[in-house]
This record gives sequence, C-alpha cells and structure tokens, in this order.
Amino acid sequence: MKAIVVTGFGGTENLKYKDVEMPVIAENEVLIRVVKTSVNFADIKSRYGQKGATLPFIPGLDAAGFIEKIGSKVSGLVEGQRVIVFPKNGSYAEYVVASDQLVFPIPDELDFKTAAACPIVSFLSYRLLKNIAAMEKGETVLVHSAAGGVGTTAIQVAKILGAKTVIGTVGSRDKMKVAEESGADFVICYEEEDFAPIVNEITNGQGVDIVLDSLSGAVTENSFNCLAPYGRLVHFGNSSGHVGTIKTVDLHASCRNVLGFSLGTTRKLRPHLLKETAEEVFPLLVNNQLKIKVGHEYMLEEAAAAHTLMENRLNKGKILLNVDPNF
Repeated sequence: MKAIVVTGFGGTENLKYKDVEMPVIAENEVLIRVVKTSVNFADIKSRYGQKGATLPFIPGLDAAGFIEKIGSKVSGLVEGQRVIVFPKNGSYAEYVVASDQLVFPIPDELDFKTAAACPIVSFLSYRLLKNIAAMEKGETVLVHSAAGGVGTTAIQVAKILGAKTVIGTVGSRDKMKVAEESGADFVICYEEEDFAPIVNEITNGQGVDIVLDSLSGAVTENSFNCLAPYGRLVHFGNSSGHVGTIKTVDLHASCRNVLGFSLGTTRKLRPHLLKETAEEVFPLLVNNQLKIKVGHEYMLEEAAAAHTLMENRLNKGKILLNVDPNF
C-alpha cells in the first residue's frame, strides 16, 4: 500500500510517499480502507521527534473510511461499514488498523469530508468544554488559536452548550474573520495587542470563566490576567513551543483551577470515554448545529505542502489529505 513515512526527524523533506507493507490485524482489531485523513499539529511535533515516535513511522491521528476486515473477537461492526477511527500506527496511509474500541460508525447523513475533519476537533472540543471545564450556561469562554481546526469548532461547541460570550484570539489579523464566522462574539489578534486588558474590558472587569489554551508559554501566563474567580484554564497543548509558568498564588485565593487534558492519553487509557463523546457529538453534526470548517484539501502525496501550511500557521480551519481520489 502507499503511505507517507517519516524517515528522519526534522523538516518536511523527511516525509516520503512510498510503498509499505499492508498492516495485519489482531483478534480485537479492525482493518480500514482510508478515504480521507486529517492533518493535526501533533503530526508536525511527531515529525520533529517531540512525541516519542521511533523512526521510520507513519504520522496521523485519525481517518475516515470503510471497514475492510474485522478481527475474530470484534462485535458490533461489519465489513463495508463507513467509520471514523483513531488508528494505532498512523493515518497517512491507504489502510490503517485500529482497536475496535476506537472505531466509530458514521451516521448515514455525514459525508466523508465532514467525517474525516471531525474526530480530533469535535471530540476534543466537546470534552474540553462539557467534561473537563464543566461549562455551565451563561458562562464566558476565551478560545486561543480561534481560527484553527479546534478553535473554530470549540467556538461553536461553546455556543451550543449555552455560552453567553465567546472571545477568540488569533495570531494574525487575516484570521480574525475565520473566528468571527465560526460564531465568536469578539476576536483579538494577540500578536498585535495585549489580549488580557481587552478581555477584561469586554467582560466589564469580570474576566472569563473558561480559557481553552493550546499555546502555552506567555499566552498561558497572560490568561491569568483575565481569568475570573472560580474560572478554569484548560491546557491541552503547547503549539508555541514555550513553557508557561503557573504561580500557586494565582489559584487558591481566587478559587481558580488549571486543568490538563490530552486526547491521545484518553485514547490509550480510557477509550470508553470517547464512545460517550461520539454519541453526543454525532447528532450535533447531523443536525448541522456543529459545522467543521475545512479550509484546505491535499492529496496524500502532498502531505509536505499540508505540513508547511500548518507549520507556518497559514491554515484556516481543518486540513484534509485525500487518500482515495474517488471520494
């Protein structure tokens, strides 16, 4: 089969489109013929050797396609079924293998484009707000990186869950429209302005109840300057590449919380939680309450160009790789 293989840590020149052996499934696993897969920032970190991968490896976290074969102990799934999956060994390939616990049948109403774009961003956004931050109706939410795949989805999920106000921050002014179109009430370019005082002005000095932070570094630290008493900062990534310092004095007296979450860790240690999330997210997608913005599509062999776009923070919405040109 064809796949994208990372042959060395570093730049996109290490992404090779080549022939590899077909994967073999165990008794509790499923073989999927991939139609589309998505590009996530974690794929870039893996390419640089920051996620513990061993060379050579196939990158990618999620995929949509058809079940080709099921293991002898798999129940509730059938060959030919349309599914999204979190594969065990990368998704930039024509075929992938996944544990049966991480295979989710696609509702008939969803096309492959939406299905391939949704797994990471919709599952993550929903769990961050509903389960980790325990968002309540009427609360105010600050979403950093609001023009990216997770950001544009999280804005919508916050609104669906009853947020009073959603504020987004973006790294460049040309991304502001993307966040606004996703439903953000206010958008701030943090590269040009100090977002904390603006957030405080918007909230009449109260600050926000929830901060979704995938950047880390100075953005994390500055978020405490606009986080309300009893507010929750949910940290789920460090795409800035910098470490943020959290001071204990910023927590106990104000009753504020810092919460960490990793979808990758959850897939490995508590996959059953994602079954629950899928059951809640899919109806939102089917009813068009939640719309996943796909900004860019490439063929599988163009993965290097897709990585370059994301690494330079030029993407607006999700990036998809089309594996099967018939869909």
